[in-house]
Amino acid sequence: MNYIHTACEKDCAWFLHEIGTLAPLMLMLSIVMPKSALLSPAPLAGVVQPVRIGFIPLADCAPLLVAKEKELFRKHGVKVELSCEVGWATIREKLLYGQIDAAHAIAGLALAMRLGLSTPPCRVVAPFVFNLNGDAITLSRDLWNRGVRDAVTLKKLIRSTTSRRLTFGMVSRYAAHHFLLRRWLISGGIDPNTEVRIVALPPTQMAANLAAGLIDGYCVGEPWNSVAVDKGVGWIAATSEDLSPKHPEKVLLMNEVFIEQHGDQAHAIREALRESCAFCDVSENRPEVVRILADSGYFTNGEDILQRSLIGPFDLGVGKNIEASKFHIFHRYEANETTSERGRWLVDEFIAHGLILPSQRNEASEALRECWNSDALPFPAPQAAAKKTSKTNKRSKSALA
Repeated sequence: MNYIHTACEKDCAWFLHEIGTLAPLMLMLSIVMPKSALLSPAPLAGVVQPVRIGFIPLADCAPLLVAKEKELFRKHGVKVELSCEVGWATIREKLLYGQIDAAHAIAGLALAMRLGLSTPPCRVVAPFVFNLNGDAITLSRDLWNRGVRDAVTLKKLIRSTTSRRLTFGMVSRYAAHHFLLRRWLISGGIDPNTEVRIVALPPTQMAANLAAGLIDGYCVGEPWNSVAVDKGVGWIAATSEDLSPKHPEKVLLMNEVFIEQHGDQAHAIREALRESCAFCDVSENRPEVVRILADSGYFTNGEDILQRSLIGPFDLGVGKNIEASKFHIFHRYEANETTSERGRWLVDEFIAHGLILPSQRNEASEALRECWNSDALPFPAPQAAAKKTSKTNKRSKSALA
């Protein structure tokens, strides 16, 4: 299937040319990310492995870390190894080539991989939604000082400034972040294809690039909006709740081959995460959730930063706070279900932002029915599951969850 080459691809090339080399960015990355995120070893042939789940250290990976900390995977009979990764492209490639079995991933990656956008087609399945909402748009302090308060005033600045095009970051063309950023720009009368540059960066690099003046703003998940606010280099112009309330954000993404070969383990992972999501969505539990994330070693910015979106108040960086009860929705509003409405939202956004043609809607909808499917994990019969675990499923005889 062919896809449309957007201005984003050219602008990513421009961005890499402007900074001259990736080495400075990798140096910054080594400062903010644990070494385990930079070097994730591939499974060894013939060696028994636990189920490997890839993730990026963002506030909305909380259900994954909470399930690990509270031994919910063990409770449901599956052993898991978490693999901290650098960016969504790494998650995609490791799923494609079987280096991880499942992932906490952006929702749009399910449809993109199924359609073969940017990669060979891969039969992945998203049987579970981690959360709704969770993103925000952060702009530089320089833009604030030049009079920008929203997308409309940004448009006025663009009209009066001809020296250079402004550059904005997002995490992937297939992410809600990209869709929200483009919709926010369009709401102010800005053409995202011609009047600004949009480049893809890993979430962990957003605040550092904003501080360095390499980008003028970005759309990303927490805690990287709050990091920019805390360092005084950015302010928050809009959130998911402002732009597309209750949009699907992250999903559990699995290769169909893994599900076919280890269906009982796939089901156990989903049920452990469902229990964890319910725990994470109770406001009284949020302080413990923050502590688990802060103590995990994956976050280096402290509990105060994590509290802003998970507990609140959420500091916008302009002398104003907002309440945070709907910033992350982990279980309320049937958040964990792969509903047809949420699936249609993805297809509509892919078409609206030029990732596929309108004429390809039927093909995309069919691909969505195959990958956006909670029924892909039927409840295993207890006896069959026990037999498979004891005789054929050696994956479970491995490292502790």
